[in-house]
Amino acid sequence: MTRRPGPGGGTRAPATPAPIAPVPIAIVGPTAAGKSDLALDVAERLHGEIVNLDAMQQYRGMDIGTAKLPVGERRGIPHHQIDVLDVTATATVARYQQAASADVERLLAEGITPVLAGGSMMYIQGLLDNWQFPATDPDVRARYEAMLDEVGVGQMHRHLAEVDPQAAASILDTDGRRIVRALEVVELTGQPFAASAPSIGEPRWGTRLIAVDRDTAALDERIRLRTRQMFAGGLADEVRALCEVGLREGRTASRAIGYAQVLAALDGEYDMDTAEELTFIGTRRYVRRQRSWFRRDHRIVWLDAADPDLTGSTMRAIGE
Repeated sequence: MTRRPGPGGGTRAPATPAPIAPVPIAIVGPTAAGKSDLALDVAERLHGEIVNLDAMQQYRGMDIGTAKLPVGERRGIPHHQIDVLDVTATATVARYQQAASADVERLLAEGITPVLAGGSMMYIQGLLDNWQFPATDPDVRARYEAMLDEVGVGQMHRHLAEVDPQAAASILDTDGRRIVRALEVVELTGQPFAASAPSIGEPRWGTRLIAVDRDTAALDERIRLRTRQMFAGGLADEVRALCEVGLREGRTASRAIGYAQVLAALDGEYDMDTAEELTFIGTRRYVRRQRSWFRRDHRIVWLDAADPDLTGSTMRAIGE
């Protein structure tokens, strides 16, 4: 090794280069595309830890219906923002943003790569674009929630379409919580709901975004199989157990795809086979919305989840 002359004619070792700070990797895309397995592969390669980006996986006990990876299948990799809420709690983007930001910044400070994984669209953009959320008013919120209980989600969605057509076009007509929030924001701000969301900019922490997707027919088949396995694997029993700890009182958890359909079947609205079919249909509709949302984000690099070297392609895409 060549040494440079030091003061007084001696020699000194070359300076040790400063360590390169890790950069978060976000793995997003539609439900059932294969995000979880890829996130594990990437976290293993980068010695990282996973930060959950799925709203419903925050709930303790909601395991089967959210396709939550069992602890024994997580390869010893720590997961954050999973099992952090009771089913009676309301999951909000604002709460998640604060908690997940703290996780990411702590990992970065420790020199650990955060691997963000999931498909909840507003959670992802709220975190990476550091959204500032409009004020809420408990009285206004309570009034719209009472209306929702009285007239039903379909009528509330039609009301939203009258006051804010753009918001109605982007929110599912089964998503009562978001319909209520949109109506609340419109009333409080006098502006369309979309005006409260900032445009897409440089992602926080320089995060690199990867989305995985599959051919539509192939993805539909994976959704069908996953739904069948959930019902065969005890989703109805999981819902019954969660009812004992307040699932029906949880405004967010009780409306999750799969859980809402099983609750209706338990209430005698239809049989469990119909609940399974409606869960498949609801998931497939949600996938269409996910694709539309993610496709407008120019920061995302899209990869084919059927690629036999998907992990290698991902590492190359992020420059590793």
